[in-house]
Amino acid sequence: MISRRHITNKPWPVTQSASCQTARRLRFSGMKSTAAMTCLALLAACAPVEKPLPAPPPVAKAAPPPAPPSLPPESPRAAGVEISGIAFEGVAFDSRSHRLLVVDQPGGPGSRFADAAAAARSVGGLAAVNGGFFTPAGEPLGLVIAAGKKSGAWNSASSLGAGIWHADSSGHSAISRRAKLGSAAAGTMRELLQAGPMLVENGRAVSGLDGVKTSARTVILWDGGTRWWIGRTPPCTLAGVAAALANGRPAGWPVRHALNLDGGRSSDLWISERLPGGPVSRRPAWNRPVRNFLVLAP
Repeated sequence: MISRRHITNKPWPVTQSASCQTARRLRFSGMKSTAAMTCLALLAACAPVEKPLPAPPPVAKAAPPPAPPSLPPESPRAAGVEISGIAFEGVAFDSRSHRLLVVDQPGGPGSRFADAAAAARSVGGLAAVNGGFFTPAGEPLGLVIAAGKKSGAWNSASSLGAGIWHADSSGHSAISRRAKLGSAAAGTMRELLQAGPMLVENGRAVSGLDGVKTSARTVILWDGGTRWWIGRTPPCTLAGVAAALANGRPAGWPVRHALNLDGGRSSDLWISERLPGGPVSRRPAWNRPVRNFLVLAP
């Protein structure tokens, strides 16, 4: 039996669980976070918007300076100078106004021309030097092309065929390394003389040349453009003449490429009296007949 005094109208105390209390705290915390984010969004909306700066106007490129006018070709002239104790004597010319021709003797050395002077006069030349090397039997030691006619054979191994002077049918001439030109391209040339070794390449003396044996030298020089020089020196070493050419200017301009031709008792130079500084004839009495010549012609 329940006594009335134990009955009351007060509600029973309600005890909240820990999970309910945690939920209330999270809701309150979420409300605060949402309010903070809303304020930040309003502040950001009120902040001034920076406009991007306009792109700078394009800078006009300066026009390249006009190319200097090409100088007219110089007339051929005898040109000689001493460099590092080596006397260079020869003729300078411009391939825009004059050209080199190969004058060969199919019958062998001396069969038609006794010297450079006779070979030059046969084609109305103004100057001449002896050309490439030849065998004891008189055959060219390398490929030779004269007015499109070939003789000899491509020298693919010897240093005496490492360089090539060549001129194509349009008259453009150059000195090239054997490996760079190649036998196929060489066979298309109108004029060609294979010799060697190269003395100067790209303005620098070629390394590894003999520095002991001395002999008279016949050389052909090129500035890489249209200026050329053919001539000879008294006895000197290959290394010595290469160093002198790389550091000096026999014709007044820097040597870009230089090729050694046959020398010693073959070395021969002739310059006509029609050229300034001529006549010049440098062929010792003990010289031997040669197979071919390089002749300067109008």
